[in-house]
Amino acid sequence: MTATKFPEAEISNKTIKAKLYLPDVKEGYYQGTRFDWAGNIPSLKVNGHEYFGQWFEKYSPEIHDAIMGPVEEFTALDYNEAKPGESFIKIGVGVLTKPDDKAYSFARVYPVVDHGKWTIKKKADQVEFTHKLASGEYSYVYTKTVRLVPGKPEMELVHSLKNTGKKTIETPAYNHNFFVIDNQKVGPDYTVKFAWDLKGEGNGFGALAEVEGNKIIFLRNFAKGETVFCPGFEGFGPSASDYDIRIENRKAGAGVHITCDRPLLKQVFWSCWTTPCPEPYILVKAAPGEEFTWTIRYEFYNL
Repeated sequence: MTATKFPEAEISNKTIKAKLYLPDVKEGYYQGTRFDWAGNIPSLKVNGHEYFGQWFEKYSPEIHDAIMGPVEEFTALDYNEAKPGESFIKIGVGVLTKPDDKAYSFARVYPVVDHGKWTIKKKADQVEFTHKLASGEYSYVYTKTVRLVPGKPEMELVHSLKNTGKKTIETPAYNHNFFVIDNQKVGPDYTVKFAWDLKGEGNGFGALAEVEGNKIIFLRNFAKGETVFCPGFEGFGPSASDYDIRIENRKAGAGVHITCDRPLLKQVFWSCWTTPCPEPYILVKAAPGEEFTWTIRYEFYNL
């Protein structure tokens, strides 16, 4: 890990203490083109436990997943419609160039034509990130506030996307949830629970992990390089109450409860040997002049 000092902020509500890396085009910790640049949280300590941290081995600012915490990605706008050399949009990143006719790949770094304008407002217990982008038909004001709930072991990610352009913005968005509870490696001590029974299969299920009703359990400790992946579990309903996930580690004696005020669009799951990641998707949609809002809540607790 580099010893470089990155632009950062620390927030606390006396129960939680968190560190955030701030967006910066030249000196920022994360300069990839996959994830939204706001809300990169390398550390969150509560109840004597550390919930985030470095889960990956190699670091460079442009590596697509060299990022920590409950980070989010918006699907690229109009990538398929753009011709090679033309531009497309990623909310929270900017205007990017499509270099060739290859399919979009989240692992690829795309040239950024316009980073937009970031404004950051910091208070003792929250950081508000605002990203303004004006790019012809697509323009928006995106605000994301990482807020610690006063006096409680809870954090909120409060979002607003105001469409100031001419075209409707419609994009799936998901939270990757890179949890690293007390640096515990993935194995039988971890359980991931949902509010509904999981239906689906994927790579590594049956060998490394198994579905038991509404839970994902891990059959043994993962070796370095091993992963499991399900591209979409079914079984959830149309209500926001089904966006309800718990990640618990028995050895650490700690867990987190994740909820949202919007319904699930899709439920992906991925895990490597260092982090189990439920990836819940929602649909973000705003017609010209409209504002779309959503809030994701994290409640941290001891087992």
